[in-house]
Amino acid sequence: MLSFFSPDKPAASTREERRDKPRQAKPRSDESRKPRDTKPATAELLKRLRAIEIKTSHLANEQLSGTYSSVFRGQGLSFREVRAYLPGDDVRWIDWNVSARMNEPFVKVFVEEREMTVMLVVDLSESEHFGTRRSSKATVAAEICALCAFSAIRNNDRVGLLLATDVVEAIVPPKKGEKHVMRVIREILGHEPARSGTNLKVALETLCKVQKRKSVAFVVSDFFDRGYERALALAASKHDVIPVVLEDVRDTEMPDVGLATFEDLETGEEVVVDTSDRNVRERYAALMRAHQVERDKLFKKLALDTVTIRTDGNYVEPLRKLFAKRTRRMRR
Repeated sequence: MLSFFSPDKPAASTREERRDKPRQAKPRSDESRKPRDTKPATAELLKRLRAIEIKTSHLANEQLSGTYSSVFRGQGLSFREVRAYLPGDDVRWIDWNVSARMNEPFVKVFVEEREMTVMLVVDLSESEHFGTRRSSKATVAAEICALCAFSAIRNNDRVGLLLATDVVEAIVPPKKGEKHVMRVIREILGHEPARSGTNLKVALETLCKVQKRKSVAFVVSDFFDRGYERALALAASKHDVIPVVLEDVRDTEMPDVGLATFEDLETGEEVVVDTSDRNVRERYAALMRAHQVERDKLFKKLALDTVTIRTDGNYVEPLRKLFAKRTRRMRR
């Protein structure tokens, strides 16, 4: 019975894609057995889209605009022109071809590339639709992505999107402009996933394939997955990867409701558990905490800036603290 909750002993499955991962579960009810309507009606979608636009656009302007621009800078220099050499110019930038033709020294002039690309890598697996307090993880993810996207376009940066389950569901190429940001948010809110599992390895590998130049990549997920370590290391070597970890209070707490049928959020597998058994609850909590510790060790090993956001909390303050931390480090 306990193997259902163990990342080391998954229950048997007929799915070929089953992979060894920690298993988040929820008590099954009649409602939970109904197919989830993952695609909101057009009117509802527009209403949610407008609400998120108003909320996050304001937050981007009032609370994050300054810290964002100081933390995320351009990714190098771009050539602008050549001009005659002046005393004090760096001899490393002498253009020898032009100098030979003109019979006098000329230097290349470069300007800093302030413009950059922000990629939003969003996990849309079934566990992201779990939430016991204010919002589901998927709703919080949409608001976080909207906030980051609006902050980016305020600085004339491009924003792109990659949606994934255990396959890549959709890719929106990076572009500028508020209209494009609204499309990105609409994709997150209205996309109906074809699959329910999680495969962060595939998402991260795809990021490296489609985004050749260095970008800032916000990876928004609850990270209930395994086997993505090497892919994350590769992505971090090419991009500025920022894991945004979504957590719910019930991720590590099993409710005491007596005998209950639990359903794996991503596979649909079920098991009857005596939740009144203290040992069962403690083992579940210990396994989930161990997974969190292992995940955090990986982030630390790769020297990644990371932010953890709870579904029942404020997501602006954790992001602001992250940006402030990066700003302080850059000033040293």
